[in-house]
Amino acid sequence: MTRSPTDRPLELPVTPDDRRVARYAAAAIALTVAEAAIPLPLPGVKPGLANIVVLLVLLRHGWREAAWVALLRVFAGSLLMGQFLAPGFFLSLTGALLSLGALALAAHLPRRVFGPVTLSLVGAFAHIGGQVLLARFWLVPHNGVFYLVPVFTTAALIFGIVNGLVAAALLRENSA
Repeated sequence: MTRSPTDRPLELPVTPDDRRVARYAAAAIALTVAEAAIPLPLPGVKPGLANIVVLLVLLRHGWREAAWVALLRVFAGSLLMGQFLAPGFFLSLTGALLSLGALALAAHLPRRVFGPVTLSLVGAFAHIGGQVLLARFWLVPHNGVFYLVPVFTTAALIFGIVNGLVAAALLRENSA
């Protein structure tokens, strides 16, 4: 089959913003994969290290780029770990979507009150809240799931604070 001169492959222009999102997403995906290797005392309790990257992107470049990074991390991370369309993928996606929604609202609040640590906590609690609700209504249709809420909220509190402090330190380091 011969091709005519007008038959060109589709080429999409790649902007510097696209490259930046790709770099951040690659870092978030690497942290997701590395985190999967960490032994955890309770299924579902993870430090959420990739959320540090999402928080950095949110504070440096805005919600739109943070959403791209978060969603690319969920999809690519699940593909790399063989979890695409498995329950873990849907739990991660639900948590990411609720976290992004909460961060979209919180990002408009005063920065003196809603800095990296507070935003990290907002995202962590929204993330775990979405996951618990999805687990209750889809995976484990029993109210017994709610007995784990204190454990999950404690983990969200601890990891939300730690991740927010790490993000704050990285932001300070890069601004100096």
